[in-house]
Amino acid sequence: MSNELAVLDQGLPSYLKELQLDDATKALMGGSSGGESKRISIKGGVWRMMVNGKEVAKNEDRAMNVVIAAAAEKVSRTFYAKQYSEGGEVTAPDCWSANGDTPSDKAKNPQAKRCFDCPQNAKGSGQGESRACRFSQRLAVVLANDIDGDVFQLTLPGASIFGSGEAGKWPLQMYAKMIGSKGVPVTAVVTEMRFDTSSATPKLTFKPVRVLEPHEHETVIQQGASPAAKRAITMTVAEADGVKAAPRLEAKPSAQVAEEVEAVEEPVKRAAKKDEAPAEKKDLSKILDEWDDQ
Repeated sequence: MSNELAVLDQGLPSYLKELQLDDATKALMGGSSGGESKRISIKGGVWRMMVNGKEVAKNEDRAMNVVIAAAAEKVSRTFYAKQYSEGGEVTAPDCWSANGDTPSDKAKNPQAKRCFDCPQNAKGSGQGESRACRFSQRLAVVLANDIDGDVFQLTLPGASIFGSGEAGKWPLQMYAKMIGSKGVPVTAVVTEMRFDTSSATPKLTFKPVRVLEPHEHETVIQQGASPAAKRAITMTVAEADGVKAAPRLEAKPSAQVAEEVEAVEEPVKRAAKKDEAPAEKKDLSKILDEWDDQ
């Protein structure tokens, strides 16, 4: 049999020897761009590196430095009808919403036409006073020490998203507001994610570590526009892990406690008072200096 690939074996140009496979090639190969999904799980208060739903590595450090390359435009919602049990069969959620307003067209068991009217969004529909339908935020992140490396999906529970926190220990939305108030995009900052050890369930807080160099930021922008990043901010954890969809249920039993959730109240938007003084704005470097002095 003749070697149809002989043309590729006859002294490749030097520039090809230094290149890695691009997303188009990997997609056509059925590889990372088309079929392989990588994400960071925070189950059990441990950083777990997952590939296609299988844990391939873990890091028990309390903190991890990343750069946020992209984020889903809105906070999503997820509802499991089946009660979660450790070691039990993992299934896709019964209902979920990518925009937080209406169920996804892909949801097999939509619970209502609008999330606002949904009985699973009512206080007490879950365990205790919690809601059965949970908030989450999907991010695409790269490791701070490997900015041009793999893009990971990170799905944050509601407790890691909302609230006020404190200096250097902010939830995601407050952290983004603090960074944005300085005119700095969150994609231009190395972000420390740290487990809140006072929380009974996995909960992260955030703070800036340093501003990226220009070439680093350019790389992050490219990473944020990659197919891997787009999948990370649009796919549910179940889709990323390739688990099967839940069977259609007529009844609506209690909510599943998923791997990365904590009861949290839906944020209430408060209008600023006319006589309320605007918050003092500080330079990003000044904030970092204050933390260093603590």
